Amino acid sequence: MPYKFSFDLSRVPRSFFRGLVRAAYEKNMHKRIGRGVRQLAKKLKIRELTGLNISDASMLVEDLVDIQIRNLLYREKFLKTKKRALFLPHCSRKYMDNRCQARFDPKIPSYYCAHCSSDCLINKATALGKERGYGVYVLPGGTCIPQILKKNPYEGVVGVACSQELKKGGGFLKNKNLPGQAVFLIKNGCANTKFNLKSLKEILMKTGFKSTE
Repeated sequence: MPYKFSFDLSRVPRSFFRGLVRAAYEKNMHKRIGRGVRQLAKKLKIRELTGLNISDASMLVEDLVDIQIRNLLYREKFLKTKKRALFLPHCSRKYMDNRCQARFDPKIPSYYCAHCSSDCLINKATALGKERGYGVYVLPGGTCIPQILKKNPYEGVVGVACSQELKKGGGFLKNKNLPGQAVFLIKNGCANTKFNLKSLKEILMKTGFKSTE
């Protein structure tokens, strides 16, 4: 279920996300979280930067920490995989109308980037994924993932989505015993959403493989 509030973390400094990594490490290794989330949100001034109230800000931070934990838990297993998929959100396309020339194939189901706008976030992310040998899919929703994985024997997955969708997808991957890595949206909504391309590149570059797909 999507958040009932909108957020834009594109103005949040990198120190905030480094703080999330530290919090994720502490939770994973020492089983500590909860009480530190509100303090972390206050310390990094997430309310002032996003306009969220402290309750919504704390919820968002806790979800982001949860994603970092999952990345840490499954990284080693993920790095051993060879055939991988990259799932991108169609709402991060530069255009959501006929100016976008991406073709949607309902049989897959996925959009296929036509590389029509050089400054489009999905265009850049698609190029990164293909350079690293990933099967790249631009999805209209998380419900497409089971259909794609049923048809393709991928061993690992990288997903880009809002944090709540990532948590839901993480549960699905766990049930399928598939290791994954996640990149969360730093700006949510139904259009013009954003994710950190550098964060995605770091995850893809750490994988150290070339698919034979």
